[in-house]
Amino acid sequence: MGENALAGSISVSGIKRVLILGGTTEASLLVRRLADDHRNLDVILSFAGRTVAPQYASKQVRIGGFGGAEGLASYLRHELIDIMIDATHPFAARMRWNAAAACSDAGIPRLRLERGPWQQHAGDIWHIVPDIDQASAALAWSQRIFLTIGRQELAAFEGYANKWFLVRAIEPPDLDPSLPGELLLARGPFSIEGELDLLTTRRIDTIVSKNSGGNATEAKLIAARHLGIKVVMVERPPNPPGPLVRSVAATLDWLGQFVS
Repeated sequence: MGENALAGSISVSGIKRVLILGGTTEASLLVRRLADDHRNLDVILSFAGRTVAPQYASKQVRIGGFGGAEGLASYLRHELIDIMIDATHPFAARMRWNAAAACSDAGIPRLRLERGPWQQHAGDIWHIVPDIDQASAALAWSQRIFLTIGRQELAAFEGYANKWFLVRAIEPPDLDPSLPGELLLARGPFSIEGELDLLTTRRIDTIVSKNSGGNATEAKLIAARHLGIKVVMVERPPNPPGPLVRSVAATLDWLGQFVS
């Protein structure tokens, strides 16, 4: 049964249980908006648990994995979930496919909420690659590299003993990546002035970034454009078939077909 058919099978009466797969700014904003909404919704916010101190925006919070698509489908049935909104990170590749499979199995509608990617502008020096391994391979001529990819995939860059890395992350890596350079713990949003100063004082010649989109960390790209610094940009993984929106407002509009 397709998702359009599923949409028509949901009753608009009674309280609807909504599971939001979170971990993003959009997910937290959505939960806050729904908390002020007078429609009949019972909202559960789920985190994968990778962030040590996530900022909760819901009274009902679940932390941890589900055990793959089958485990998630079982959870949906057991908790009588009516609707799922997948608002996980643009690079949470496996979870989006597990969510699609679980919703298909459980017979409930699913929406993917994912902020738009950054777009290349005049003056940008982007080298676009499909994954982290290709990003590492693109650094042959770079010497001082700013890694802004989080803390999960630093191992791909361990083979470079003759380069210097500035690694910025919200939390320390689980394991020492053994990269020569500096670890900077910081959480956005970052200013253009601050990023210009960081890139200049560290003498960065290349930035490695995932195309996460959003405003919190876009300043590094603007600063790189001003300074003529190369950006190795990792493309997002593909989404499964199904409805996708780019904003919380569009998500609320989509929900309107199921709730009153």
